[in-house]
Amino acid sequence: MWTNSMLKQNGMANFTKNRWACVVVCLLLGVATGGSSGSVGSNVGSSAGRSENGRIDFNNINWDVVIPILMVILAASLVFIIIGLALKICVFNPLTVGCQRFFIVNRVEEKAAIGNVGYGFKSNWKNIVKVMFIMHLYLFFWSMLCVIPGIIKGYSYRLVPYLLAENPDMTHDEAITLSRKMMDGQKMNAFAFDLSFLGWALLSVFTCGILWIFYVGPYKRCSDAELYTAIKETYNPNPAVM
Repeated sequence: MWTNSMLKQNGMANFTKNRWACVVVCLLLGVATGGSSGSVGSNVGSSAGRSENGRIDFNNINWDVVIPILMVILAASLVFIIIGLALKICVFNPLTVGCQRFFIVNRVEEKAAIGNVGYGFKSNWKNIVKVMFIMHLYLFFWSMLCVIPGIIKGYSYRLVPYLLAENPDMTHDEAITLSRKMMDGQKMNAFAFDLSFLGWALLSVFTCGILWIFYVGPYKRCSDAELYTAIKETYNPNPAVM
């Protein structure tokens, strides 16, 4: 049976043997999974349209000017949202699978090549896009119910990118179902594993994220690959057969 200390020890060994490649791939994975969100703020109410007491006087607003401005802002926002979703679905999701492929390969090879991050594009790209999209769609609907179900399902589907990194032809039913079955009885273990990095995460805050970029993040990702491998090796699809 695996322990957190064992996984982290192996993860550290895999990180130190290929340090700078792990740092680069971890940065790419952070972009693919975290992305960046920005808000466009517009202060459309200046002194015009305000009464003397500071309240907006809607009777004095020139709606012939304001409405077209609001329509342009809305249209631009929709375009940015569509572009962001397209990038997430078609680029970042396959990149996520490729990054996990790198960390899996880095376990068994002396120094895995950064080129492994392109695996999601060079293998079955269409299927990977489809499976990852459906997985995130499921997570979105679960999260709409409540925060807790979304977190639980996030752990249930945690292994999908790793499964695709090794089996890019798996259907969404196969990948999601297998991940859910493999995580049965392992979700609390995985949560405790993630929690064991909390101290490092808090320490990274005091370094403005520099410690996370060059040490904690790659160390965590290498250890995550160890967790996936440990769960895969202990998974028994037929518990009745010993």
